[in-house]
Amino acid sequence: MWDEQFDILLRKQMSFLPPDEPITGDMRLRDYGLDSLGMIELLAGLEAAYAVHFRDESLSLEIFETPDVLWNSLQRLR
Repeated sequence: MWDEQFDILLRKQMSFLPPDEPITGDMRLRDYGLDSLGMIELLAGLEAAYAVHFRDESLSLEIFETPDVLWNSLQRLR
């Protein structure tokens, strides 16, 4: 599972997620309000918080499909 910082960054971009609902690994992020601007903001937040850099060629919509996919992609950069 991911850490609290990841949860906080995700939650900021998931505008359709009720505040008391936990984030699960298989949630489709776009179904909960993550849009293209949110993806950019989330990416910038992740890079700053975890001192990593997502390479342009590795970025795709699939990386932002679910929290699990995004977390695993982040972990490969650490």
